[in-house]
Amino acid sequence: MPLLAQNDLDQRVAKELDSLVATYKHLHENPELSTQEKESSALVAAELRKIGYDVTDHFGQYDSPGLISYGIVGVLRNGSGPTVYVRTDMDALPIVENTGLPYASHVKVKRADGAEVGVMHACGHDIHMSVFLGTARMLAQLKQQWSGTLVMLGQPAEETVGGAHAMLRAGLFTKFPKPDYVLALHDGSDLPAGKVGWHEGSILAGADSVDIIVRGYGGHGAAPQRAKDPILIASEIVVALQTIVSREMDPQIPTVVTVGSFHAGTKHNIIPDEAHLQLTVRTMTPVQREKVLAAITRITKGIAAAAGVPADRAPIIEVAKDNVPATINNPELTRRVAAALERGLGKENVLPGEPAMASEDFSLYALEDPKPPICMFHLGAADPAKWQAAKETGARLPGPHSAEFAPVPEPTIRTGVKAMTSAVLELLKK
Repeated sequence: MPLLAQNDLDQRVAKELDSLVATYKHLHENPELSTQEKESSALVAAELRKIGYDVTDHFGQYDSPGLISYGIVGVLRNGSGPTVYVRTDMDALPIVENTGLPYASHVKVKRADGAEVGVMHACGHDIHMSVFLGTARMLAQLKQQWSGTLVMLGQPAEETVGGAHAMLRAGLFTKFPKPDYVLALHDGSDLPAGKVGWHEGSILAGADSVDIIVRGYGGHGAAPQRAKDPILIASEIVVALQTIVSREMDPQIPTVVTVGSFHAGTKHNIIPDEAHLQLTVRTMTPVQREKVLAAITRITKGIAAAAGVPADRAPIIEVAKDNVPATINNPELTRRVAAALERGLGKENVLPGEPAMASEDFSLYALEDPKPPICMFHLGAADPAKWQAAKETGARLPGPHSAEFAPVPEPTIRTGVKAMTSAVLELLKK
């Protein structure tokens, strides 16, 4: 980007910053859980209309017919050229906030089971929405610098990995201009505010949830010889599953197999009939995913058989249907975006990033026809002094999904708007 144009962008972002920070604080103070983003969606849709976008709201179709999708699609046409989608997520998490911020969330809601939970933007989607609106403003103001079609996509229910499915199921790429590129960003504490990071190829892991029911034969705790103890069998399975990562996977390719839940039994002296395990599996490629899932099945059934469990009582293994594949940044697109980020922010503020084992449904946009190239980059949100202290001393620095995650608003939003605007201008340049 020429220096004159860069200075112009800097000045335009500076003029909008107070407004964007105020929007951020409002969103942070008023978070909404997945599939409940009614007010957040209305705010984003109203802002896009005010700027001049052609907006469709309540877009999307969930599997459950009773759920309303609060998806937003804002289109700005500006002559011939490529079509670029910019996506933000909008939902928050069921976490009681513990930041102590003056604009902290005190929202509590009741779940379907009647339990009351706190609600917090603990994954930075409030930052994402604020940057999204700032980017929409910048690109509307800078129409003389680009040509093509811009689609601003407000996605619900990222945290429950249903939002992207819902929007694609409703015909996102057929009812609106077909994308040539799809962009997104994600903030976090791995980088200080003012910096961004990029990585080509797999940037986020694919995620699978696996439920295992280990079946045995119950009995008296004082007569274990008359039972087939599912707790012992399940315990052996838990230990043996750890060998998948350490002995079956390439150590240079990140893999996670975590047993997050183990439930069995009701009383001290009763051997139960069943034990229940819940696993999360994270992989970076489709081939790796199939290998890990096959190993889980082989190990689980093999240990049960070795314990003398008959075939008709073999473990039941279920892989949840709401899995998401790895987010794989298109290399060519990512290199173009990285170059634009360096021009827009300065090379010293653009760093090579590392893949993370967190997961995102952003990956699904690359798998739907016309299977557009996608790119997500990292946006630093940590206080620079605290980030430096954590790097030097190992001091704890709360990140996404923590009740203490607290992005530094002004530099994070300013950098995010400049970064995403620069990336879109590169892809739609005249």
